[in-house]
Amino acid sequence: MHVALSDRALRAIADAPAAVRKAFHKQLSFLERDLRHSSLQAKKYDEARDLWQARVNLDWRFYFTIEGDVYRIQDITSHPK
Repeated sequence: MHVALSDRALRAIADAPAAVRKAFHKQLSFLERDLRHSSLQAKKYDEARDLWQARVNLDWRFYFTIEGDVYRIQDITSHPK
């Protein structure tokens, strides 16, 4: 599997704190290898839009779709508590 980032995701990660950027890149490497990796805690977020959610860290999440053999990262946001 491959990963592609949307323009929105690129802007979001550029604006994120350095620690979040570092964690995000680590999580992407896990995603490329195994969607079920335990630290991702990936789950279907929106069935109608086929949107998935995965963990960056305790406070941040990223959202993606699966298009063929590509994980298309749509957004990275802080996680509301």
